This record gives sequence, structure tokens and C-alpha cells, in this order.
Amino acid sequence: MARLNVNPTRMELKKLKGRLATAVRGHKLLKDKSDEMIRRFSVIIRTAKQLREDVEQELSNVLRLFTIARSVTPPEEAETAFSMPSVAVTAECETESVMGVDVPKVRLVNEKRAEGLPYAYSEITGEADYSVEKASILLPKMVQLAQTEKTVRMLAEEIERNKRRVNALEYVMIPQLEETIKYIKDKLDENERAAVVRLMKVKSKA
Repeated sequence: MARLNVNPTRMELKKLKGRLATAVRGHKLLKDKSDEMIRRFSVIIRTAKQLREDVEQELSNVLRLFTIARSVTPPEEAETAFSMPSVAVTAECETESVMGVDVPKVRLVNEKRAEGLPYAYSEITGEADYSVEKASILLPKMVQLAQTEKTVRMLAEEIERNKRRVNALEYVMIPQLEETIKYIKDKLDENERAAVVRLMKVKSKA
């Protein structure tokens, strides 16, 4: 490991020891933070996995009902019926902190449902009724899934950045400081021995 290019003085030695102590404390804090983030990440990713499975299953059922409804309905009527919204919602977007990472928090507010379905019962089949109802129920869960998966991605990026910082301290900075401190100590010891030898020679000549 290449040492730092510094003058081998006691003042420099004291400064480097302070830097080393700070680097060791920082490494421990970052390592603890990384371990806790990975634990929280594991919990959230399991939640995201379960949410995705649920949403995909329910969405598959909704699309199946839509497909059946469209197959037995003239295209023009189906297009008109399905283009009219039955529910209107407003989303409030905020952030919350997870281990120092600001992740999104979305709430659906002011949900407004139309009276009945957005088409006449005589215009379209019963499968459309079920699919429209299921789609409106599924919306909050889809928003929650999007929020959770975004949180997973943001935490994964932060964990990777934190890991790089830990590795930089553990494998670069701390060994470099330790090597430099050892070099300065050896140099100071060498200078001290040389000074003692010179003093003994002076005394022997006196």
C-alpha cells in the first residue's frame, strides 16, 4: 500500500493519528448504517415482491374480463364505454426518510366515484361491469406498488454508494494512514537513534 507523501515529523504524526481515529470511527458508523439499511431493504423488497404478485394476479383478472367484454361488444361501443372514467382521484406526493434516504410517499385523496357505471347496462356485457369495478379497486394497490418499488431502487443505490465508501475507507484510506504512521514512527526512531549515537561520540571525545 502506497503511503502518503508527508514530512516525517511529530506534528505530522499527531495529525495522521487523529485522521486515522476519525477514519476508523467513520468506517464503523458507515458499516453499521450499511448493515441496518440492508436489513430494512430486505423487509421492503419482500413487501414489494408480495405486492407485485398480488397486483399482477388481480390485473390479469381485470384484463381477462376486459378482453371478454371487448370480444362480444362492437369496437365503437367498447371504446366509448371504456374511455369514460368511473373514478377520479388526487394524489398527494410527499417524502419520508428511510435511513437518511428521502423516499416517495404517495397518498390518494379526494376520491370521487361516478354514480353507477360510466355506460348504460344495455350497451355492454356484465364482464365489463366486473372489470371496471375491479380496476377501480386495484388502483390504490398499484400506486402503493409503484411507491414501494421506487423506494427499493433508491435504497439499493444508496446501499451501493455506502458500500463504496466503506470499501474506500477499509481498503484504501485506513491502510494508507497506517502505513504512513508506521513510516513516520520508523523515521523518528531512526533519527532518535542517530542522535543518541552522535551524543555518545561527542561524550567519548570529551
